[in-house]
Amino acid sequence: MHKVLGLDTSNYTTSAAVYDRESKRVCHRKKLLPVKKGQLGLRQSDVVFHHTQQLPEILEQLMEEIPCSPEAVGVSLRPRDVEGSYMPCFTVGAGAARSLAAVLHIPLYTFSHQVGHIAAALYSSGRLDLLQEEFIAFHVSGGTTEAVLVRPHPEQVLSCQLVAETLDLNAGQAVDRVGGMLDLPFPAGPHMERLALAWQEKPEKVHPVVKGTNCCLSGVENLCRKKRDQGEAPEGIARFCLDYVAETLAVMCRRLLEQYGNLPVLFAGGVMSNGIIRKRFEKEFNGLFAQPEFSADNAAGIAVLTAVKAGWR
Repeated sequence: MHKVLGLDTSNYTTSAAVYDRESKRVCHRKKLLPVKKGQLGLRQSDVVFHHTQQLPEILEQLMEEIPCSPEAVGVSLRPRDVEGSYMPCFTVGAGAARSLAAVLHIPLYTFSHQVGHIAAALYSSGRLDLLQEEFIAFHVSGGTTEAVLVRPHPEQVLSCQLVAETLDLNAGQAVDRVGGMLDLPFPAGPHMERLALAWQEKPEKVHPVVKGTNCCLSGVENLCRKKRDQGEAPEGIARFCLDYVAETLAVMCRRLLEQYGNLPVLFAGGVMSNGIIRKRFEKEFNGLFAQPEFSADNAAGIAVLTAVKAGWR
């Protein structure tokens, strides 16, 4: 039937995707993990429990839409392709993928969550050709804020060399903490964007902390708390927070392009689905972005990488 299956059980989302070789299209289903109001995340034990409950439901929905017996299965096994990278949440998807591969007698391919994000962004931006080239990719989310130099790899499809990172808070954490301060639901990103777009005043100049190509983002939380205590409107606080994150990433990107040359730049991860940031970076860096549904955690990239490993180029 020329279809492969990808699974991803991240810290935020349960997801599964099918890639069709003939149509070269991805169909995916995902579901956020439940987080109670006021909480800024989940313990890993709770994450594993919720994935165990949600993954069968997601697979049932996907198979109802695209009934198939996949020819291969791929899964995100770890956060990043570095030694010691591990989170318990990924064991749920890994266990399910191993079971499917054993029962169906099909190949099993494993990848990192990070390269899945990159592949999903390449797919949805129509630039899978970059799988054969060198480029810079920013992966910006609640769990990661870093840039990697990406090159083709004969075994892993893509290799990622870390070239920039946060030295404290991740961008998504900063946004969620400010969102919690404003009594917004978790994850706060979409709610922060709506607030920020309602701000009618001239955006305030921000002064990010960037050391070389690395950044520090913890200061934005304190600055936003000070603004709240001084009575500034939530819309202004949200806009300042997102502008701070955007300017931080922009400085990092400029310095990386100075260092590595005029390479294509890809932006992936949940934070990069923000329309304010995307509009600016498309103009300033001619940046490549995933469509919003493929920017946050999803299994689409894992399915695409599985197809590549199966020889479906």
